[in-house]
Amino acid sequence: MAVYADMKVDCGPDFVTLMWTESRPQADTSLLRLGNCFPTSFSAGEAYFYVDLTDCNFRRLVTGDALVYSNDLTYVASADSYNLAFTHPVVCAYDRPKDWYATIYDPVFKTYSLGDLQFNIGLMNDDFSGPAESTRFPLGSIIPIMGSVVQETHQPLLLLLEECVAATTPELYPESTMYPIISNKGCLLESVSSRSKFEPRQKSSEIRLSLQTFTFAMGEEVFIHCKLLAWDPNGLDSTKKACHFVEGHGWELLDNLAQSNLCDCCESKCKSRRQRSVASEKHGMVHKAVIGPFTITDLNS
Repeated sequence: MAVYADMKVDCGPDFVTLMWTESRPQADTSLLRLGNCFPTSFSAGEAYFYVDLTDCNFRRLVTGDALVYSNDLTYVASADSYNLAFTHPVVCAYDRPKDWYATIYDPVFKTYSLGDLQFNIGLMNDDFSGPAESTRFPLGSIIPIMGSVVQETHQPLLLLLEECVAATTPELYPESTMYPIISNKGCLLESVSSRSKFEPRQKSSEIRLSLQTFTFAMGEEVFIHCKLLAWDPNGLDSTKKACHFVEGHGWELLDNLAQSNLCDCCESKCKSRRQRSVASEKHGMVHKAVIGPFTITDLNS
């Protein structure tokens, strides 16, 4: 354990609590991650996690009569930070229950498998606790959208929405009428003139978007075509980001306000690193998905 901090872990029957107490005045405890989970709460000198063992990418190992869950507590340092990134192991060991068996993952979203990554995306209810109860949204209302990536063998990944456009067809064609929502490598264009925004993350492998409905194909079926990108949480740059416009502040980076300069190119052109972009697609980190259909209705209809 580093001398500048203290970590206390309590292994519950099916959950873990972790308290990290930091003594360095410049350390940002909001940048701590337990696996792919963000702190449950944090203050200037402390970060607290309360998580289920089935969450946050805990690794499970059965050895004889022991059931061991392991994870990593990481600090995601900014490029200009005086505090270096670090990783600490977190381990909980239990007696193996006689009736123990592996659980089966049952997604509630549309699911797209790509190699050993499984992408999920869908329309949600108002508090993102379950799928949407209706696919009709009055003009001006909020459409909650959530995407996630299940990563069986990967280190924790950050899920980004690189591009999203609305269209009236489930497939995109050259002659399709499209309405851009996210473009320029992760810039939420709709946030400039509406209440649309990225919501604070609960996990790095999830991304939540509150999208205000817009005047497009009123009364018709609408589909949103998105490009999802699973990426290294420490590898953010001007082409790997999630940015939204906040009135009075300008463009802000969802995952670290201190690095919001990565969003400066949202007003111009965010240039891609061709070599890295091609490599990421080759290794199955990028996937295209379709949300919908849903309908935007006139308030008077």
